[in-house]
Amino acid sequence: MSNLSGFAAIRRALSNRNFGIFTLGNIVSHVGTWVQRLAVGWLAWKLTESGAWLGTVAFADLFPTVLLAPLTGAVADRVDRKNLMIVTQILMLIQAGLLAWLTLAGLITIEGLIVLAVVGGAVTSFNQPARLAIVPSLVAREDMASAIGINSLSFNLARFVGPMIAGALIAASGAGAAFAFNSLSFLAFLVALLMIRLEPAARGASGRAKEKGKITSEIGEGYRYAAGHPGIGPMLIILSSVSILGRPYIELLPGFAGEVFKVDATGLAWLTSAVGLGAMLGGFWLAQRGAVVGLTSVAISSVAVLSSALIAFAATDIYWFALPCLMVTGFGMVIIGVGEQTLIQNAVASDMRGRVMGLYGMIGRGAPAIGALLMGVLASFFGFQWPVAIGAALLLIMWVWAFRRRHELAAALEMESDI
Repeated sequence: MSNLSGFAAIRRALSNRNFGIFTLGNIVSHVGTWVQRLAVGWLAWKLTESGAWLGTVAFADLFPTVLLAPLTGAVADRVDRKNLMIVTQILMLIQAGLLAWLTLAGLITIEGLIVLAVVGGAVTSFNQPARLAIVPSLVAREDMASAIGINSLSFNLARFVGPMIAGALIAASGAGAAFAFNSLSFLAFLVALLMIRLEPAARGASGRAKEKGKITSEIGEGYRYAAGHPGIGPMLIILSSVSILGRPYIELLPGFAGEVFKVDATGLAWLTSAVGLGAMLGGFWLAQRGAVVGLTSVAISSVAVLSSALIAFAATDIYWFALPCLMVTGFGMVIIGVGEQTLIQNAVASDMRGRVMGLYGMIGRGAPAIGALLMGVLASFFGFQWPVAIGAALLLIMWVWAFRRRHELAAALEMESDI
């Protein structure tokens, strides 16, 4: 792995032509995605003022990954990943355009919002494993850890900037303008993908995968590989716990804004951007770290950081105290998620990469759907604060289990593997 750290590690990763182009398009696309995410949550809250409906919309967006990930991960190992990403970006552009038209025309309903959320979630299910699995093909092996950190930094820079743009657009022209902005943002990423030049072997669709007659056997093979791996399996258990017990607070922020802190869309934008700022700082720290060694302990320790900050956030109704708490949750969450992704990418066999990253994506998107739906329903009875606080307390128990296993996990995840 690379011995470089700091800005030198970031510069060297970005000097890879394909990855530099990918990153520029990725940032614009992610900004649009976060503009739409905030607008969807705010629109769902304004249409219903119900925590249960808020959780249902989040569930509709995230849960299709659970149903489709077994297929989409295998597809990412069988087809040209770049072409798959181009197709999914076009479909997501159309979905955002429909959202914009229905909202601007005054035709949107909570049911229509849910249907389009399901469509967006389904398309994202095909996009995500390809988007994750293609990154190691865009850089030299020694730059992989930095590249994954930069990829996360791009996402979390957008998590900070996007909600601010969304708040301004909603205040000026309504949620429809935010959806229109997102539809246009996909064009930048499409141009970037068309500019990337990859050798056939780096695009996916390995000969081994093409020889397989039954995709179901490939899916089972990938799941058995992940479950049996001494490092990847336990890491996916940790990710599942974080995703169900800790991650859903983001989908519930519109309810916190309206019910707990009594603020408008601009106030919600600040809450969401506080998470994004912390996550951006975490992504930058990981990108400049530029190494895999020691990352297992860092990721596990961050579970305790996330849990503690979530308890503090859930315990207050003071808006200006909640903002720094959210910033810490964002930092901890990205260290866990991206740290685990880096470790898994480092340890996974290359011919299993699409399927394992599909499973990673299924957990990363599907498990928060379950948590958001459950916490949203509970919020209708007990308010938004108690469900989040209890989930964070349970997450601390998982941290104790993981902390005791950190050395054996590091031995399985931090070694050299084939890329």
